[in-house]
Amino acid sequence: MSSKMPAGISMISALAVTACLITACGGSESTSSPWCPKVLGHEVSCGTLARPVVADRPELGELGVRYALVRHSRRDVPVAGTIAPNPGGPGGPIVEQAESAVKLAEPLLDDHDLLLIDPRGTGLSSPLDCGLGTEAVELDTRARQREVVEQCGERLGPHAAGYTSAATADDFDAVRDRLGIPKLVLYGLSYGTYLMPIYAQRHPGTVQSIVLSGAYPIDFDPLSRPSAQAVSLSLHRICDRSKQCDGDTAVADLAATMDRLRTNPLTLDSLLLTESKLSSLVFESASGGIGWDPAALTPLGTLPAALHKAVRGDDSALAEFVKATVPSGGGDAALGMAVVCNDYAKAWSPDLPIAQRDSAYRQALSATAPGEFGAFSAAGFDGGLSDGGDICMQWPSSGSAQPHSNGMPDVPVLVLSGDLDANTPDTNGRLAAAQFRRATFVSVPNTGHVPGPEPSGCVLGVIARFVRTTSADDLACLDRIPPIAVTAVTN
Repeated sequence: MSSKMPAGISMISALAVTACLITACGGSESTSSPWCPKVLGHEVSCGTLARPVVADRPELGELGVRYALVRHSRRDVPVAGTIAPNPGGPGGPIVEQAESAVKLAEPLLDDHDLLLIDPRGTGLSSPLDCGLGTEAVELDTRARQREVVEQCGERLGPHAAGYTSAATADDFDAVRDRLGIPKLVLYGLSYGTYLMPIYAQRHPGTVQSIVLSGAYPIDFDPLSRPSAQAVSLSLHRICDRSKQCDGDTAVADLAATMDRLRTNPLTLDSLLLTESKLSSLVFESASGGIGWDPAALTPLGTLPAALHKAVRGDDSALAEFVKATVPSGGGDAALGMAVVCNDYAKAWSPDLPIAQRDSAYRQALSATAPGEFGAFSAAGFDGGLSDGGDICMQWPSSGSAQPHSNGMPDVPVLVLSGDLDANTPDTNGRLAAAQFRRATFVSVPNTGHVPGPEPSGCVLGVIARFVRTTSADDLACLDRIPPIAVTAVTN
């Protein structure tokens, strides 16, 4: 459930987490630190908080969690609340992206503060490096992916246990407590929609309200079947709305292309395009940026025509789709993979020894029924998950590090999903909303993963009104979000 936002993660030795890695870890707030962001029209105070790497193992040392508090602009009025966003990942930093974060919450910042915290292990908060680049996780063969993830876990050793959503949530609460903020408005995007409910479970009395954009539940399907099924639904929706293609034909072309790649992969430049690789690009990479500029062609908008040509022997348009969606790489994936392998639900029991996990995983795949993965095969789709499937098979420690049985606080919650998002589709958004007693689910038409940036301002306006009033009743503007551009399919 990766957000695919720029990581911006510095690289340092993972072994160095045995000591505080950031100057003045226990220091007070400051506006003069060279790393403290400057935000026009707002006072910003920054600080670093020393935290244990593993809560009950002081011998493993401390790390530094850095934060920036952007004060509301109307200092003549009392603060109405403090918004705490997380941009996803896992591994997405935010302090150095203060300008983007301010734009995200701009309609509220006259009387709301904005608390930016880099999660432990990323950005300015003692970033990890275990030699695991994003290229390996996203582009290598599955065998190599599993190998480098295993090597990362072994290099981190006992410190790996400290990189969980629960530990990050506790860091956030420690910062909140240090600043004397009574309650937070939690604002999660993509992975942040997993992190923030865990915060809410662990610190329910400190939550004012919650916004989750591009959401999935804590206990999501470990085989990611909703994402596989959502690809076909997205193809139907863009074809029906644009009138440039036929949905049934597009899905049939997708199934035929996947069937061909299952036995005869394509070599495109240096990439071996298998069913798994293409499925990852189709459901994950192609879900990003949809609706941000409706008139511009996105990879999803070119997909029906590319598939139609491919089944007729012309792979040129498919090659262009792949070129447009292959991740550019860069940065380190250590924090992301540690969280994924420590926290996320697996198709095998976390108590199983490594040697027995493969058999359990294969058994789970074989127990699925035909059609559960839409146009994909079970093994082909799950083999392309960069944050699931069997990628964590050889991680030294597997399973969930935080309890999932704790109840959620009874607070207002707004959950939004882009209805063309196969990464965190509507199905998962509804499940995320069902975790709370007072949740409103909104499916945003003609948008993809994390629908907020659509240019009309409709979605950000809905979010701002909800934060101010806890109501999401006025949704009329959603009907005016235009369909995305789609390449016409010709025979």
